Amino acid sequence: MAIDKKQVEEIVRAVGGKENIEAATHCVTRLRFALYDESKVDTESLDQNDLVKGQFSSQGQFQVVIGPGLVDKVYDEMIQITGGDRSSKDDVKAVAGKKQNPIQRAIKTLSDIFIPILPAIITAGLLLGINNILTGPGIFFDGKSLVDVYPAWKDLASIINTIASTAFTFLPALIGWAAVKRFGGSPLLGIVLGLILVHPDLLSAYGYADAVNNGTVPTWNLFGWEIEKIGYQGQVLPVLVSAYLLAKMEIFLNKRVHDSIKLLVVAPVTLLITGFLAFTIIGPVTFAIANAITSGLIYVYDSYAALGGLIYGGLYALLVITGMHHTFLAVDVQLIGSQGGTFLWPMLALSNIAQGSAALAMMLVLREKKMRGLAATSSVSAFLGVTEPAIFGVNIRYRYPFIFGMVGSAIGGVLLTMNNVQATSIGVGGVPGFLSIFPNKWGVFFIGMAIVLVVPFVLTVLFGRAKLRKEDRSASNETVNEPKAATSQSASGVTSSTAKTDPNQRTRSAAQVGDEAVNTLEIMAPLTGQAVSLEQVPDPAFAEKQMGEGVAIEPSGNVVVAPFDAQVAHVIKSKHAVILEHASGLQVLIHVGINTVSLKGEGFNMHVEAGEHVKAGQKLLEFDRKVIEDAGYPLITPIIIPDGQDMVERVEVTTGDVTSNQNGVLKVHLKG
Repeated sequence: MAIDKKQVEEIVRAVGGKENIEAATHCVTRLRFALYDESKVDTESLDQNDLVKGQFSSQGQFQVVIGPGLVDKVYDEMIQITGGDRSSKDDVKAVAGKKQNPIQRAIKTLSDIFIPILPAIITAGLLLGINNILTGPGIFFDGKSLVDVYPAWKDLASIINTIASTAFTFLPALIGWAAVKRFGGSPLLGIVLGLILVHPDLLSAYGYADAVNNGTVPTWNLFGWEIEKIGYQGQVLPVLVSAYLLAKMEIFLNKRVHDSIKLLVVAPVTLLITGFLAFTIIGPVTFAIANAITSGLIYVYDSYAALGGLIYGGLYALLVITGMHHTFLAVDVQLIGSQGGTFLWPMLALSNIAQGSAALAMMLVLREKKMRGLAATSSVSAFLGVTEPAIFGVNIRYRYPFIFGMVGSAIGGVLLTMNNVQATSIGVGGVPGFLSIFPNKWGVFFIGMAIVLVVPFVLTVLFGRAKLRKEDRSASNETVNEPKAATSQSASGVTSSTAKTDPNQRTRSAAQVGDEAVNTLEIMAPLTGQAVSLEQVPDPAFAEKQMGEGVAIEPSGNVVVAPFDAQVAHVIKSKHAVILEHASGLQVLIHVGINTVSLKGEGFNMHVEAGEHVKAGQKLLEFDRKVIEDAGYPLITPIIIPDGQDMVERVEVTTGDVTSNQNGVLKVHLKG
C-alpha cells in the first residue's frame, strides 16, 4: 500500500514538528515518540488523519497507532521528512524514562517489582477467601463456622490455609527475587536474601510485640553490640532496601573480580555483607519506618474514617490513570503483614465495580454500535477487577461516566471505613473481591457493592441522555439554519450531508447492507488456550480496537500455528509477531504477548520467513513462557484483522476454550 507523504507530514506536525521529537521508533503496530513537550501534540489533527488508528501516552512515550504492515513504511517516510536518526526501542524508552520526575520513576520501580509477584499474591488471596468461608463463624450457622459444625472439613481448611498463607509467609523471598532482578542483580540471590530475612531461627515478626511485652526478644551479642534476632515476615521496606544494596554490590564486584574466581567471591561476599547490614542497620531502621507509616495510616483511619474513605474511595480511579495505584500494593501488603488486615483493598474492589457500572450505563447512552459493544465488554472486565479497558476505552473518553464512577466509589468508601470493613488478603478486585473480606463484614460490603452499582449507573444514564437530547436540539437548529444542504442522522448518531454526496460513490456503510455476494473465511485458533474479547487485552491500542477487529487468546501452550493456508507477508524483527496473507488478499496479524517487542527476540523462535507459503496447522513460531512472564509481560495474544482492508464486510468473534487449528475464533465475511 502506497503512503501519502502529506499524511505523514501531518503526523509530524501534529506531534509538534520535528523539533519536538527527541527520539522516535516503531513496533509492529505503532510509532513510539519521546517528545520534548507533549502539550504541543494536536490530538484533533491526529484523529482526522486517515493513517492514524489511535493515540495515547504511556510511561513517557507518546504512541500513535498506525497498524501492522504499514507502520514501518510510515516510519521510513517520517525519517526522510524529519532527517532524524533511527532509534531503537530501548533508546526511546531511555529518553522517555529521563523525562519522568523522581516520583514517577519511584512509582514505576514499585510497579516493576510488585506486578510480577501479583499472581502469587492474588492466588493466595483467593484461597484465603475460601478458607474464610470454611472457618468464618456466622456465615452458615449462628455463632459457628462450617468446620465447627462439620469437623471433617477442618483438616481440608487447614491444608487450604497452609497453601494460601505460603506466599505471605515467604513474601520477602518473592519481593527479593523481583526487586534484585529490577535493580540489575541476580534474582537467585534475591530469593536467598528474602529467605534469610524469614529464617526459622529468627523470632517471627508476628510475635515481636508479645516478645517485647514479655521481655523475651532474643538477641545476638557482637562483641558487646546487642542486635535483636528477629525476622521480617510480612515486611516490605527491609527487603526492598536490602535488595537494592545487594544488586548494586553484586554489579560492583562483577566489574572488578576476575572471571576465574567470581563464583568464589561475588555471591558469598555480596550475601554476607548485605545480610549483616540487613540485620544490624537496614532491618531495624526500615522496620521502625514501616511501623511508623502503618501507625500513621491507622491513626487517620481510626480518627477520620469517613474522610479517608471519601478521599481514597473517590480518587482511586485517578490513581489508576497515573499508575500510582501500584504504590499502594506495598501499603496493603504491609498492613496485612503487621495488622492482619487492610482497609484499603475493599475500597479498591468497590472502585472497580463503580467504573464498570458507569461503563455499562454507556450502553444505554451511546448510539454507535462499536462503542456500545466496547462499553458492555469492558464493564464485565471491570466487574472482575480489571478496570483499564473500561476507564481508558470508555469512561475517560466521555469524562462524565468516569466522574460518576468516582462519586459512587467515594460514597461506598465512606460506608466501608465507617464500618471498619477490612480484607484479610489481596485478592481479585471487583465483584469477587468479597472473598477477601472478613466474613463478619460481608453484609456491609454487599451494601457498598449495591451503592457503586446503582449510583454511577443511574447518574451516567440520566446525564448522558440529557446531554444527547441537548445535542439533538442543537443539530436540529443547525439544520433549520442551513437550507443549502439537507442532512440526515442515522440511528448511530452519525450526521451526513446529502449536498456533498456523490451519487455514483458507494459508502462503506452502504456496502455493508448491499446485496453483494459475501464469502466467509473462518480463521482457526493459532494457539491453544482461552479465547477472549479484545477489550480484555491490557493495551489500549488493542482493547479499543484502534488497529481493527479481532480476538485475543490467553495461551496454555507455547506454539503458534497457521490458522489457514497463507503466505507469510511479514515477520517482525523481534520475532514476537507475524502477518499472514490469505489467497483472498486478507491479512491477519498474530501478536504474541503485550510489549514483548522489548525482549528483542529473546524467548522467541520463528520457524518461517517472509514470502514463505504455509499450510493450516503449520508451526509458525514458539515462545518461552517463562522468559516472557519473568520479564513481567502478559502472554495474552491478540489476533487482529487490520483496518483498511476493503474486502472485509464484517467480523464475527467466538470466545471460549480453543485448541489450535481445531476451533474457529474469527469468521470474516468478505465482499464480492
